[in-house]
Amino acid sequence: MSRPLVTVAVLYTGGVVLGQFLEFSLGLLFGVAFLFSLAALFFVSLRRFLLWPLIPLAGCVHSTSRTAILSPQDLRLLLGEKAEFVTVRGILSERPVERVYDSGSEPNWRTIAKVDVNELHFAKEWRPAVGRVAVSTPGLLGAQFFTRQRVEISGTLRPPKERVAQGMFDYRAYLSRLGIYYQLIVETTNDWRALTIENARARPPLADRFIAWAQTNLAKGLPCEDEPLRLLWAMALGWKTGLTDEVSEPFMRSGTLHIFAISGLHIALIACILVSVLRVVRVPRAACGLIAIPLLWFYTAATGWQASAIRSTLMMNVIIGGWALNRPSDLVNSLAAAGLIILLWDPAQLFQAGFQLSFFVVLSIGLLLPNLEKVRQRLLLPDPMLPPELRPRWRKLLDDPLRYVTTSLATSLAAWLGSLPLIAYYFYLFTPVSLLANLLIVPLSGLALMCGLGSLVCGDWLPWFTELFNHSGWLWMRMMVSLSHWTAELPGAYFYVRPPTPAEFLIYYPLLGFCASGWAFAPRWRKWAAVSLAGVLAAWAWQWRSEQQTVRLTVLPLGGSGLFFDARGRSEDLLIDCANRASAEFLLRPFLRSQGVKQLPKVLLTHGDINHVGGWPHVKEQFSVSRVFTSPARFRSPVYRQIVRELEAAPGCWQRVSRGDSLSGWTVVHPSADDQFSQADDNAVVLRGQFHGVRILLLSDLGRMGQRTLLEREDDLRADIVVTGLPAQGEPLSPALLDAVNPRLIVVASAEFPASESAGWKLRERLARLRTPVLHTSEVGAVTLILRRNGWEAQTATGRAQIHGAASD
Repeated sequence: MSRPLVTVAVLYTGGVVLGQFLEFSLGLLFGVAFLFSLAALFFVSLRRFLLWPLIPLAGCVHSTSRTAILSPQDLRLLLGEKAEFVTVRGILSERPVERVYDSGSEPNWRTIAKVDVNELHFAKEWRPAVGRVAVSTPGLLGAQFFTRQRVEISGTLRPPKERVAQGMFDYRAYLSRLGIYYQLIVETTNDWRALTIENARARPPLADRFIAWAQTNLAKGLPCEDEPLRLLWAMALGWKTGLTDEVSEPFMRSGTLHIFAISGLHIALIACILVSVLRVVRVPRAACGLIAIPLLWFYTAATGWQASAIRSTLMMNVIIGGWALNRPSDLVNSLAAAGLIILLWDPAQLFQAGFQLSFFVVLSIGLLLPNLEKVRQRLLLPDPMLPPELRPRWRKLLDDPLRYVTTSLATSLAAWLGSLPLIAYYFYLFTPVSLLANLLIVPLSGLALMCGLGSLVCGDWLPWFTELFNHSGWLWMRMMVSLSHWTAELPGAYFYVRPPTPAEFLIYYPLLGFCASGWAFAPRWRKWAAVSLAGVLAAWAWQWRSEQQTVRLTVLPLGGSGLFFDARGRSEDLLIDCANRASAEFLLRPFLRSQGVKQLPKVLLTHGDINHVGGWPHVKEQFSVSRVFTSPARFRSPVYRQIVRELEAAPGCWQRVSRGDSLSGWTVVHPSADDQFSQADDNAVVLRGQFHGVRILLLSDLGRMGQRTLLEREDDLRADIVVTGLPAQGEPLSPALLDAVNPRLIVVASAEFPASESAGWKLRERLARLRTPVLHTSEVGAVTLILRRNGWEAQTATGRAQIHGAASD
C-alpha cells in the first residue's frame, strides 16, 4: 500500500462523522470496540479483517465521548434549556479576546472568554458543576484576567441562540462542536472578579506575557498605532482584535484573509527560515529537525496555542521529520498522518472551517499541482529545434521571472479549486480575483512576516535593527492593504452566492479528484467520464431551472421589517424595509449575503418607523440599490425625512407608490395617494400578491384605522398566507380583517427586542384560539415561504415547524 495512512485517516474520520451526527450509547460503543479489540488480539487469522471496522469504531467512540454527559454535575443536567441568573466560578481556558464593533459615533468594545466552570451558584446555594461556557461582556477587562486565572462571574446563563434564518451562521452548533453548550451574558466588567489562591502569586502565563512584549516590540519606532501595525500584530501574533469587519472585508473579498491566521503559510515560512539558516552553517539534517521542531512548538505556544497553529505545526513536524530522517516524502500521506494526529487530539477539529480549508487546500495542491506543473512546463518549453545559444538574450532574462510567476499562479489555482465550495459555504463568496490577489499579496505577506520575526529576534539587543524591521514590515503591510482594496474593486472580482448543498459537495470533490488523478482523461475511462459529466450537468441544469421557477419570501424576526422577496430572476427581487441600524448591520446584511445578494434591484420603505427605516443608510452603503419605493404619505420621523431629502436628489431612482400600483409582481392595496392618517402605522404600504396560485397578503404594521379602511375599500382580501407586523397602538389582524382574509397560515413578524416589537399575551391568546397555524418569528426565527407550482411550504430557521399547503386554484 503506497499511502497506508490515507486509508486509516479516512476510516477514522468516517467514525468521527458518525459519532457527531448519530446518537449512540457511549457504553454500548465502548463495549463493542472492546470486543473487537479482544478479538483482534487473540484471533491472529482474523486480525486483518477486524482492524478495518475497529478504526472507524475508535473514531466514533472518541467523538461520542467528547459530547456525552459523563458527570452528574454536567451543566446540561443542572440547567436544561432554561436561562438562569447565576454566579459561576471556574478557570479561564484561554486569554480573553477583545472585539471592537463600529456603532456609528464611537467604537463598541466587547470581551469574549471561555471558562471551565467548576462551581455554580443559583437557587441560593453553591453547587459543583462541570462544563465550559462562553462569556460575553461589554467593555474591556483588566490585565488581571489571563489564561488559567481562577475567576468568579455573575450573569445570565442560557443556551446560545439558534440561527435566525436558514443559510446563516449557526452559533449554537458552532459552540456545541467546541463542547460549549451555554453562554454567560454579563452586563458589565464589574461582574468579574479574579480569585487568587492564598499565598500564591498571580502571574500571566508565558503566552500572554510574550504577546504583550511582542506587541510593544513590533511598535518600536512607529509613530502611532494604526491599521497596518494592528494587522502586523494580527499576522505575526494571531491578535484578532485588529481584524474588525471593516478592516477584514477587503481581504475577504479578495480571497486573502487567510494570511492573518497563524496557519500553514506562517509555519512553513518560519520552518524554511530556520532550516535554511541551519543548513547554511552546515548543521546535519537530523540535527536540523531536532532544532527546528521544538522552535516551531515554541512559536505555537507563544502565540496562545491557537488551533490553526497547532494543526499547521503538526503537519510541518511530519514533513520536517520525514526530511530529517531522509525518508521519501509523500505530501498526501504526510497530510493524512497530520490529520489523524489532530483528530486523535481533538475530533471536533474536523468540523472547524479552518481545519477543512487547510487540509483541502494542501490536498488540492498535492494532487493538482503536478498536473498543472506539467502544463506549465509544456507552455514554457523553448523551441527544441533552436539551440540554446541562439535564443534571444531577453528571452533568457525572462525565464526565471516567468517560472516564478507561473509556478505561483499554478499553486494559487490549485489552492483556489480546493477551497472553492468551502469558501462559498462559510463566507458566501466566489472570488475569481483571488488568483491575482494571492499572486501579489502572499509574497508581500512573507516579507512582512520575515520583518516581524526579525524584529522579535533583535528585540532590545539591537534596537536600530528592530526599528528598521518594524518600518519595513509596516511598509509591506501598507502595500498589502492597498492591493487588497484595489483587487476587491476590480470588475467581477467577487460575487456573493448561496452556500452549496451537501449534494453539490459530493459531486464537486470526487469530480475534482478524478480530474486530478488523471482517471477522467485515461483512454479506458474517458467515455465513462464524459457520460458521467453529461449526467451531472443535466441534473444540475434541471435543478437550476426548478430553482429559477421557485419564489421565496423570507420574514426575518425584526418586528415586521426586513422581508426579502426572492423572485424569479434577480431583477425583481425586493427588500421590504431595512430595520434599525443595529439589526441591519448584524442580521439583515449577513442574511442578504447568505442569499447571494450583492445588489438590491428594489427596496420598499413601507412607513417612517425608525425600526423599519433606520437601517437604510447601512443598506445603501453595503448594497447597490437601483430603485427605492415609499408610501405616498408624509411622516414626522426625522430619519425618514432625511431619507426622503436624499431620494429627492435622485428622482430617477425614487417612486412613491399608492393603491393600484404594481411592484415586483405585488399589488399595492393601501394607502391611497390622498390618504393621510394621524398614526404613522395606518399609512404603511400593504401588498397583495399571487404566485403559482398562492395568495399572500403583507400588512406591515397596519394599525386599527388602516385595517378598517382596507376592509371598506377591498371586496376580496382572501389570502392563503398573511404576514403582519405589530402596530404601535392596538393589535394587528382585527377579527373582522381575519374573517375577510381567511388565511391558512398566519406569520407574525415579531422580535425579541425592543419590547414593542414582541407580540403581547392577549394577541397570542386570540390567535391561538384559531384553527389556523400561527408562527411568531420571535420564537421560531425567520420564516421562509417557498412557493412552487405544486404548492407552498413554510420553513422555520429552527426547524420546529414545517407547514405545507396547496395552491388555491
